[in-house]
Amino acid sequence: MTKKATVKTAEERLQKVLAHAGVASRRACEELILAGRVAVNRRVVTELGVKVNPRRDVITVDGEPIAKKEEHRVYIILNKPRDVLSAASDERGRQTVVDLVDVPERVYPVGRLDFNSEGLVLLTNDGELTQKLMHPSHHVEKEYHVLVTGKPSTDKLFRWREGGIEVEGQPSAPAIVEKLNEEGEDTWLRIVLTEGRKRQIRVIAKTLKHPVKVLIRVRLGPIKLGRLKPGRWRHLTFVEVARLRRAVK
Repeated sequence: MTKKATVKTAEERLQKVLAHAGVASRRACEELILAGRVAVNRRVVTELGVKVNPRRDVITVDGEPIAKKEEHRVYIILNKPRDVLSAASDERGRQTVVDLVDVPERVYPVGRLDFNSEGLVLLTNDGELTQKLMHPSHHVEKEYHVLVTGKPSTDKLFRWREGGIEVEGQPSAPAIVEKLNEEGEDTWLRIVLTEGRKRQIRVIAKTLKHPVKVLIRVRLGPIKLGRLKPGRWRHLTFVEVARLRRAVK
């Protein structure tokens, strides 16, 4: 069995640590700090934004120490099936990606994959890495295998590659778009993006008159889906986590 990767807890904002320890909501914790009721290593803190190490610092509220929670950083790859929501929870009771993984830590998906799409989803409790992976300045590649209706012409594939097709009111960026093979009257494409607007591939494919039938994400940055079956998941290895971190430096 592959050994899972964990990383020591980094410094976090004081109000976030208080909220995670169950003291109160984050807003209420901010009020506690401003009221001078919180101390770190015996020094009263009255300003927001102070960062602490929850595993090292002694944090008290009204003189009482908060419970220390040893939270390991976990990194999970999941092959999301169709009709599963890329979210931690859903008010409508639909199944989510978090429902499919069995870990004691609270994890969240890195970005989103359409409800009707399938493939690679990363889940983690590492908020810093999540933000970096999703920030457009890092240009993290996302690769998809997409079955579209019909057989796109060379001109249409060129338009897709060049970018400029409107998605969410803005022109799309250039992309890698290659034919993989034909399946009857339809065509499989390999598409690589460095941006992630809502339903971007589906919108562009529809604009070009070749709607999507199947959409599978097979890679996020250096992490590949491989032979992981739909609905199955595993922990990333130390090497894979290191590659993710290098991808956003």
